[in-house]
Amino acid sequence: MKKIFSIIAISLGLVACDLDQLPQDAISPETFFNTENDLLLYTNSFYNALPTAEDVYNEDVDNIVKTSLRDELQGTRVVPTSGGGWSWGNLRNINYFLANSGKCPDKKAVAKYNGLARFFRAYFYFGMVKRFGDVPWYSTTIELEDQELLTKPRDPRTLVMDSVMADIDYAIANLDASRQVTTVTKYTALALKSRIGLYEGTFRKYHPEFNLPDADKFLDACISASEELMKNSGYSIYKATPATAYMKLFSSDNAIPDEVILARDFSDELQVYHNLNYYTMTASYGRPGLEKKLVNSYLMADGSRFTDKKGYETMQFFEEVQSRDPRLTQTIRTPGYTRIGENTPLVPEFGATVTGYQLIKFVSAPKWDTFSKDITDMPIFRYAEVLLNYAEAKAEKGTLTQADLDISTKLIRDRVGMPNINMEQANAKPDPYQAEQYTQISGKNLGVILEIRRERRIELVMENFFRWDDLIRWKEGQALTKQFKGMYFPGPGQYDLDKSGTIDVVIYEGTKPDIKGAQLLKLGSDVSLENGAKGGNIIVNGHITKKFIEIRDYLYPIPKQERLLNTNLTQNPNWE
Repeated sequence: MKKIFSIIAISLGLVACDLDQLPQDAISPETFFNTENDLLLYTNSFYNALPTAEDVYNEDVDNIVKTSLRDELQGTRVVPTSGGGWSWGNLRNINYFLANSGKCPDKKAVAKYNGLARFFRAYFYFGMVKRFGDVPWYSTTIELEDQELLTKPRDPRTLVMDSVMADIDYAIANLDASRQVTTVTKYTALALKSRIGLYEGTFRKYHPEFNLPDADKFLDACISASEELMKNSGYSIYKATPATAYMKLFSSDNAIPDEVILARDFSDELQVYHNLNYYTMTASYGRPGLEKKLVNSYLMADGSRFTDKKGYETMQFFEEVQSRDPRLTQTIRTPGYTRIGENTPLVPEFGATVTGYQLIKFVSAPKWDTFSKDITDMPIFRYAEVLLNYAEAKAEKGTLTQADLDISTKLIRDRVGMPNINMEQANAKPDPYQAEQYTQISGKNLGVILEIRRERRIELVMENFFRWDDLIRWKEGQALTKQFKGMYFPGPGQYDLDKSGTIDVVIYEGTKPDIKGAQLLKLGSDVSLENGAKGGNIIVNGHITKKFIEIRDYLYPIPKQERLLNTNLTQNPNWE
């Protein structure tokens, strides 16, 4: 039977509460916290803080684009009256546990579950710091009469992040050293430390305007945590079936424990579902599709650059996807694609994808296509991310060697038979196409950092909103202002996308043609091309102005109501 996060805790009513509410209405310290089982039952509630399936797959920054744009991309965010992510209920739940867990006489169990609680406190505060920067640090429960704590100012980011690292180090020292794909363990904590160290280290490096010290300290933390996982955990890159291993990793009903460190579980038996298949195959959720710059970023199968090929800008679909990094054909529909368990070739459906590059990552068997009836597990931490974190942190520190790439990025590329990054060649001839997208990098490792970023973008697309975090920490908000594009078409006409001898798409002007079985797209209505009837790439949301305000938009605003209740809270820069 598949384990579902927090199912016992939910039945006990152990839900998150507001900062000024006590969980004693569900759990009394006088009658609880007496046994290891009590600690287990209480801490099950912490798993509710982990991403939902939609939080994992519903990426819509610049990797995957839709018919609508997030406020963050339009520059239309405003200071909210309330909410806005300024929520402290999960922290209250954690700190209440830590204040009472010591009542259990089993001190070994107390250390273990305190480690779990401190993992989730680190996870909570990492999310708050990414969003708001400076935030109040609370390590105790707060009562209604604790006005000094309730009205304390924001603590410096430096203090909060040092406290986060202390929490995650405690978790690493006290959690079980085991591999359990639906339970937080020492290895999950190491993966979180790797993620936190890379984010904070690169944020501090690329954002001098915040005057944050010790970037290298956090990069070192990323490196050391990653190295421990790489040497001692037994995780590996899943490649049991090299031709389809990348796709199978994400379409498997059960998370593959070789590579997945922590996943959110779904089950037909327990009727716990998500909506991935339906999301990728209907028009109901914005018709998500890969963006052109990402498609162009996939290398050729021999490791050469697609964007070095003459005429790549005007290649049509069939030609552009030939002999590419196999992850492209395992991420979107390309010629020859068939559904799991079926043998009928399918072309991209423009009714389900706004760019023409229709997603297949995470797509499972057709029997799960109905609304909110999918059960594929969703990865929250996986080994490939740790390897990428390691390579990037070493490159940013200036200590990367080819041997480091051989034990990190090479393993990921070996999965699909791609040659590894060659550090000397990358630095000798940095890719101008990538350099145009990432404007803040400089120094001797420019070329290899560009290649690691390419690798990260391709490997982690459609997972956990990594792309937003990456652009924020790299100070590359400008990338979000570029026009989003899709497939190239030379103009109105009939198109056989997979060269099967059948017309798949007709782009027309005027009267709708009568061509059976083809997708009929009216130019200017169903599809827009850069140069209209003269052709070009599909243009997505061309009528919407995009804006990213560099002096403001790397952090979110503090809600108005919170600053009225606590006049000691300052607002983030330029959100007044």
